[in-house]
Amino acid sequence: MRVEIWSDIACPWCYVGKARFEKALAAFPHRDDVEVVHRSFELDPGRAKGDVQPVLTMLTRKYGMSEAQAQAGEDNLGAQAAAEGLDYRTRDRDHGSTFDMHRLLHFAKAQGRQDELLQILYRANFAEERSVFGEDDERLVELAAEAGLDAGAARAVLADPAAHADEVRADEREAAELGATGVPFFVLDRKYGVSGAQPAEVFTRALAQAWGERSPLKLVDEGAAEACGPDGCAVPQH
Repeated sequence: MRVEIWSDIACPWCYVGKARFEKALAAFPHRDDVEVVHRSFELDPGRAKGDVQPVLTMLTRKYGMSEAQAQAGEDNLGAQAAAEGLDYRTRDRDHGSTFDMHRLLHFAKAQGRQDELLQILYRANFAEERSVFGEDDERLVELAAEAGLDAGAARAVLADPAAHADEVRADEREAAELGATGVPFFVLDRKYGVSGAQPAEVFTRALAQAWGERSPLKLVDEGAAEACGPDGCAVPQH
């Protein structure tokens, strides 16, 4: 069974939702038969690479809330993250473009290190003091190396704006086609969708339902016919 997760590194609920989903997956009896694929989704796709501002400034301008309201929201998110065992800085975080990070995640996917890099990016963005945004790519290169990727190769990806850009855009188009307007967005076997950072119990039920409703293969014609198997191939009799 395949579970696809559309998310953005700048999305705090994606950070929390990933932990809740993984809690449900860890307890799922068929977890070893579940393939998890992370897909790209930018909450702020038009933002330029060098356009970095404090999170509170972004929230007040984008949503028209007061700074006190924005800070209260961050404090609530910090409490939600702590309940999942996650560190979360509720003060002095930055917000910026995540396009390069998504490109790097597609590079990591090809190397079999996507989930490792995603978790490291989340931690760096939400729990660490040093910003992951800005013109200098070296911060992202360091994080890629921490995830087990070759630093030089990661640096080359970041230096080439076209590298893995098509994959990012393809993920975003597919999200739109599936009706996703926000993230996190979970799709189970292309049959069921779960929107938002739901409690682990919701993911538990969704996994069980999707697994239980997998259709067994139906043969078009059950009549005898020549075929090859472990013991060799049938010999034509005529």
